[in-house]
Amino acid sequence: MAGTPLVTVAIPNWNGRRHLERCLPAVQALRGVAFETIVVDNGSTDGSLELLRERFPWVRLIANPRNLGFAPALNQAIRASTTRYIAALNNDAIPYPDWLCRLVEVAEQDSHIGSCASRMVFDSHPHLIQSAGIAMNCAGIAWDRHVGEPDRTAPDAPPEEVFGASGGAALYRRAMLDEIGLFDERFGSYLEDVDLAWRARLAGWRCLYVPAAVVRHAHSATGGEGSPFKNYYLGRNKLWCIAKNYPWPQVLWYLPVIVLYDLGSLPYTVVVRRDPSPLVGRLAALRGLGPVLAERRRVQRLRRISWRDFCSYLEALEPPHTLFRRYRVTRTIAAGRDPARAL
Repeated sequence: MAGTPLVTVAIPNWNGRRHLERCLPAVQALRGVAFETIVVDNGSTDGSLELLRERFPWVRLIANPRNLGFAPALNQAIRASTTRYIAALNNDAIPYPDWLCRLVEVAEQDSHIGSCASRMVFDSHPHLIQSAGIAMNCAGIAWDRHVGEPDRTAPDAPPEEVFGASGGAALYRRAMLDEIGLFDERFGSYLEDVDLAWRARLAGWRCLYVPAAVVRHAHSATGGEGSPFKNYYLGRNKLWCIAKNYPWPQVLWYLPVIVLYDLGSLPYTVVVRRDPSPLVGRLAALRGLGPVLAERRRVQRLRRISWRDFCSYLEALEPPHTLFRRYRVTRTIAAGRDPARAL
């Protein structure tokens, strides 16, 4: 849309040519708000650069010589832009034409709204929710709200307060990022959006889920749902999220619950699926804990809300079998199979 950009749409890419061929035409068709688009390519070798230069010359391109990860790529786009808002968008996400303007309309209503979450539906099963924002519980477990549930959203459904926004399709206020910092580049990929949401909540920023802002998403099309690559980073980054953000002394009160739920998830992956990557990731987290704890001091100094207020954004603890069921449903849908088989 013509005019001075209000939003920068930031799209990290790594060997995602086939996704960009669907994503960028949908971005170009966005209406209702002035925006610019930056694609940060992480050393792709699949012809992504050629595609961008030949078919999408309106895109600002930042080309890295190697894969730096999702979080560093997003930060590059943020630093290269000056707009009031940053819209993070996965290269495997297809936004509806009014996606961006719906997010901006809500964010403009209150300067304390630091981020907005989209209604993300599975690309292979668009009648099912993939994410309605980030949910979090006191065990430090984060997941996509309503994942795998039928999308029965009413056309006039109002925005809802949520813990945070999934970075696959989210709007962030630059003023918030200036205060709490950008995505933590140590995380590389996965849970960098959870870490950012945690920091934002501690600092008193709001996050609203906007049901009217819709994208179709090919969940984990790049990293692969359930892959050793993804399991490693999830295992490592989850512990870093807790170590960095969980308030004191509450982290001590809930430590037994945190440990119990965390260790309870390992036997399935390590023994049943014979994948040691989650354990390797947790060991890597412990080895790299020093810099994370140093960063923790800065994060906690930004804290503006009480523990009681923070708890109002947390979900109730669920039995472990519920968590496993949600994970099975996500894996089944991401693989393009009938989700009823995972129930």
